[in-house]
Amino acid sequence: MKKSTVLLLHIGYWFLYLLLISTFVLILPQAMEGRSFARLSRMLFFSPLTLLFLLPCVLSFYISYTVLFTEFLQRKKIFALVVLGLALCVGIGESSLFVSQLFFSNPSTAKIPWADKLAMLLFISLLCLVHVIIAIVLKGFINWYADIKIKEALNKKNYEMELALVKSQLNPHFLFNTINNIDVLIEIDATKASLYLNKLSEMMRFMLYETKTETVPLAKELAYVEKYIALQKIRTSNENYINYTLEGKADNIFIAPMIFIPFLENAFKYAENKRLDNAIVVKILIEQNKIIFSCSNKYQPNNTENVQGGLGNELIQKRLDLLYPQKHDLQITKTFESYSVILILYNGH
Repeated sequence: MKKSTVLLLHIGYWFLYLLLISTFVLILPQAMEGRSFARLSRMLFFSPLTLLFLLPCVLSFYISYTVLFTEFLQRKKIFALVVLGLALCVGIGESSLFVSQLFFSNPSTAKIPWADKLAMLLFISLLCLVHVIIAIVLKGFINWYADIKIKEALNKKNYEMELALVKSQLNPHFLFNTINNIDVLIEIDATKASLYLNKLSEMMRFMLYETKTETVPLAKELAYVEKYIALQKIRTSNENYINYTLEGKADNIFIAPMIFIPFLENAFKYAENKRLDNAIVVKILIEQNKIIFSCSNKYQPNNTENVQGGLGNELIQKRLDLLYPQKHDLQITKTFESYSVILILYNGH
């Protein structure tokens, strides 16, 4: 909580307290006229003892706020807190009466009956106790709010680190494989190799410069997907190895960058048999209020190293929870020979 906000809480509290006391001063003397308590109220509110009526409250409040809460309540020393809190109230009450008799003695105060003095001590002590309780509650609320903000900041930082980790996992493996594939293609078809090299350059530019923002145009994200698939096709001569379809228009729609690529990378990583038709099927459907992304791949069930999913899916799910809270639906299905993902982003994201 900001220091200015804490200061305003304190100012507001004492303003309300003084307003309550002022109301009490105006009403009580008339209501209690002719009774012994009326003499006490006049003495408290219509004499120099008015300062003593406020000072004990301020002392008990800030001693509790700075010392009792930190040294005892936070350390869970409840019994010591109760004992010292009561002792503090009585001690401040006694000190207030002593100071009043020492510095504000006059014929009207010198003749106060013993019972009235005891009533005054009890009254000031109870008033101090109220301020002790309020101070501890207020300090507890401020600390609780500060803890929430700290946890939110830590969670956000953690999510940002995980998001960066997801992004960092997208680049190197794909980059090295693609460079090797283009290097081989140069000797076979230099023109086509140059075309693929330009695609790779455009993809790297997109990853390095345009993915730093929270959202990117969906059209650019789809262009990246198409270039990615095109570069992956270099690795096989089977034209039907990958089946990619796009339906709908991406005009004026923005999306979180690199949201589909982790699923595509997993599909290409684990779809090992490049001779199969439709080994990887990718479909993106753009509707008025949602985007439906589906990706499925076939894999070899007898491969003991095939662990598609796992930690990568956990990081992707956390990223989706951060970027699309309550606005996405992720369904992952794994069967004996296929692995499929359906991601739905709602509200035009």
